[in-house]
Amino acid sequence: MAPDVLSSRCASRRYIRLIGSKWTLLIIHALKLGRLRNGDLMRRIDGVSQKMLTQTLRQLEEMNLVLRIDQHTVPPHVEYELTKLGEALAVEVGALIWWVEGHVPQLGR
Repeated sequence: MAPDVLSSRCASRRYIRLIGSKWTLLIIHALKLGRLRNGDLMRRIDGVSQKMLTQTLRQLEEMNLVLRIDQHTVPPHVEYELTKLGEALAVEVGALIWWVEGHVPQLGR
C-alpha cells in the first residue's frame, strides 16, 4: 500500500502524530542551531517537563531525527543534535513556526 496519511490504516499516521506534537516541533526548532545538552533544552523550551523532554527525545532518536551523543564521563555529559533527516525536517518546522509567529493576530484567540 502506498503511503496515504488520510487513510487510518497508513503507517505514516504514527509519524504525523509524533512529528506534529508540540514538544517535537519545539525540540527540532531548538536543535536547529546545533548540539545542546538536556539542561540547555530545558532552559530554551519554556514549560517542557523533564519527563516530556526525555520521552520526546527518545522518540526522535527512534525516528532517526536526533542523535544522542554520550561523552561517557562522570558526571554524565550527554548532548543531542539533529541528524541529516532531522535537519531536513527542521527546515519545514522553521517555516511552520515562522508562519504561525507571523499570523498570531489573525489566528484569533
